[in-house]
Amino acid sequence: MPSYDLQQDVHHGNGTQEAFYDDPSVLYISLHRYDDGNFFPGSGHPNEVGVGAGKGFNVNVGWTGGLEPPMGDAEYLAAFRAVVMPIAHEFSPDVVLVSAGFDAVEGHQPSLGGYTVTAKLFGFLTRQLMSLAGGRVILALEGGHDLKAICDASEACVSALLGMEVEPLSQSLLDQKPCENAVRSLQRVVQIQGEFWQSVRDSATTVDLSYLQAQRHRFRRDSDSEAVNAIASLSMGSLTSER
Repeated sequence: MPSYDLQQDVHHGNGTQEAFYDDPSVLYISLHRYDDGNFFPGSGHPNEVGVGAGKGFNVNVGWTGGLEPPMGDAEYLAAFRAVVMPIAHEFSPDVVLVSAGFDAVEGHQPSLGGYTVTAKLFGFLTRQLMSLAGGRVILALEGGHDLKAICDASEACVSALLGMEVEPLSQSLLDQKPCENAVRSLQRVVQIQGEFWQSVRDSATTVDLSYLQAQRHRFRRDSDSEAVNAIASLSMGSLTSER
């Protein structure tokens, strides 16, 4: 059964990666602080893509750049838009497993992550994941060192799983572009994973855009594609009539 395992803890899930490194039936994607291997546990370089039959089914979104600025909502939205969701949809899993670590949530000390992702964003991202596998999404609570952050993020994710209305994202966030360090990190991932996934190549030009800019870009691209298909259909119909 094709399975998709998303690791969202701020530390790389090296154990899970090792367990499925050669397994093409499990797509493993990890979003974590990497800092060129200087943040614990030091693994999770984007070029760690799997081996043998599993090559291309291991995806590391390793954030580099420290905390200047810390990664937050805009950066995680960009990662989901450009890497996580496109690959997941192309893989088309039967079930989604989420290693739900919440030490990327704001409130953790720099040594424990220092990122500023909000609890409500994790609810929003969980709702996006429910578009996969017919909504078969399983969250397993993992890391986190700030009790309030864990509680708030867990509540947001469970609310999304239950089909409750998630807290809307602010207009300012939807208009915010990811920081330069995040863009560089994502571009490296896109360059590496583009070898294996057409969807990543298609989303490459949206890495540095805001959420709303990317939506408008996708709308224009889809509209252009529909127009080309319509013209092609009319041309074929005309040729058929002439015959």
